[in-house]
Amino acid sequence: MPWMISERLLRRLPFTPYGQHYSQLPTEDPSTPTTNNAPNAARPGTNYTRIRDEDDRELARIGYEPELKREFGRWSTLSYAISILGVLGSQPATYGVPISDGGPSTAVWAWFIGSIMAYMIASCVAELVSAYPTAGGMYFVPAKIVPQKHLPIWTWIIGWCNFLGQACGVASIAYTLGQMTLAMRSIRSRLVDGAYEFSPKPYQIVIIALGMLIVFGVICSLTTKGLHRLIIWFAPINILATIGIIITLLVMTEDKRDASFVFMDVRDGSGYGSEGFSFLLGFLNVAWVMTDYDGTTHMSEETHDAAIRGPDSIRWAVIISGVQGFALNVVFTFCLTETYMDDIVGSPTGLPVAQIFLNAAGKDGATVMLFFVMLIQFFTGASAMLANSRMAYAFARDEALPFSNIWSKVNETTGTPVYAVWFVVGFCGCLNLIGIGSTQTITAIFNLCAPCLDLSYIAVILARLIYEDSNTFVPGPYTLGKWLPTKPRSIIAISWVLLISVVLFCPTTIPVTATNMNYAVVVAAAVAVFALSWWFLGANKYYTGPRLRKFEDIGNVLPMPHGQPDEGSQASSIPVSKPPAYSSPRTSSDGGSGSPTERTPLQGSAGARYDGGSAI
Repeated sequence: MPWMISERLLRRLPFTPYGQHYSQLPTEDPSTPTTNNAPNAARPGTNYTRIRDEDDRELARIGYEPELKREFGRWSTLSYAISILGVLGSQPATYGVPISDGGPSTAVWAWFIGSIMAYMIASCVAELVSAYPTAGGMYFVPAKIVPQKHLPIWTWIIGWCNFLGQACGVASIAYTLGQMTLAMRSIRSRLVDGAYEFSPKPYQIVIIALGMLIVFGVICSLTTKGLHRLIIWFAPINILATIGIIITLLVMTEDKRDASFVFMDVRDGSGYGSEGFSFLLGFLNVAWVMTDYDGTTHMSEETHDAAIRGPDSIRWAVIISGVQGFALNVVFTFCLTETYMDDIVGSPTGLPVAQIFLNAAGKDGATVMLFFVMLIQFFTGASAMLANSRMAYAFARDEALPFSNIWSKVNETTGTPVYAVWFVVGFCGCLNLIGIGSTQTITAIFNLCAPCLDLSYIAVILARLIYEDSNTFVPGPYTLGKWLPTKPRSIIAISWVLLISVVLFCPTTIPVTATNMNYAVVVAAAVAVFALSWWFLGANKYYTGPRLRKFEDIGNVLPMPHGQPDEGSQASSIPVSKPPAYSSPRTSSDGGSGSPTERTPLQGSAGARYDGGSAI
């Protein structure tokens, strides 16, 4: 595929774990660490069978019985990580906010700064989930960070923030697809007195959104192998479509703006009386698009070598998507008109980017470009629902949802949590139905996506800092500590999310009216009251945090590598002995023993750790 960088090149790039990781894969005895100079060091192309078995053993050591099949590899995982951000599909939906509130340059520089901050958050997330690659993602990590007496309330809040944030994101993507579909229908109708003959009704948008959710559900109900084969194409189509649209706009837009307009024109379009605050409002674009970083980690139990593949894909997806989004913002801004507030923001299409397409390529060209934008948005919706369903499965596995025994079941035919998928379809469908009665309310619910997800991330990052001297957390095989120290990065990420959350809850224009009021803060408060009330009225009596089992109990039913019993054994499933643990330099305060914290090394990487250095 044209988007795939050669494996040999990747092994020579700095900040990539591939070379070091592959050179340390075990080939004979999985409990014996190897080194770069070991004679039995595996080369790229090592059979995934052993890695899969050892991933399952690591999951068992964490405390969960492996139930899902591991089919996702390096490229399907990276494609999934890029697709869940879905820049080409999501960015056009919010591009109008920065240019109307802060001027043309706000769209460019807010994205640039926001992408760097997104990388800070994503890198922290990547390190944390590398230590414990489970379907719960960031929701599970506090189990190894927070003291037991505080653990239930921490994981309850983080889990619900993560689940609701993802659900709002899925529902908003389906709703946006409904808007884009009808916007395309409007473009194809006649323009009469400055308005298109066809004007979409709220119920029409909701009907299309519900249809999209059902299609997402069908896709997410496929086998893991089917998902792997499908998703591996998402990122190449995304990137190629982006390149095609950029070239088309640059070639076909006749009257482009100059560089000073694009890079140096910041305005106060919000009415707050401050160009600085108006610029901050422009971060809504990047905040809404560049989130759900841990979506990839929810697929950990279906990914080969998850402790490396997942975190690495998160980091590269943010880098690729950041560059992709910056390029799109620059090109869109070059294609604005002098009177863009009337011609573009006030476009009868209802979508500023659609008007940019129309100006450049006419109805037919705009229809083609909008089709690809919608296709990428569709990919993003399917990817987001997949992550949301795996989070629901993990949450139900720990009995944190009503009727958890149903949603945590794995379908025998597909080998996937199909019940959790359709629970998410129903939940998101209920959210979208609100759009029939109130556009303001549904918009407020959608606006919860980024704050809820980001707050669930920084809560875990903050917990790691608060309980640094007392927790049993041991970093996984993937860390950037050598190049980007964890503590400064964590402080930057926490500060950024707190700032951007305040901004996202502010009205985007002044004076505030019932129409332009940002009701997200009201909905957020209602959700918080509901979750905490549920906790104190009964959930605290039965929910104790992630429900883990002892390794020995799970190990007794795990097959040996390649599914073969030990020589001389008559059993197909035998007890699994725990490999020697390695010691962390951090000491544990549990029980006052002061002994080094032990953690079993991840057997895909032989206990080795990627520290961000050159992987030559």
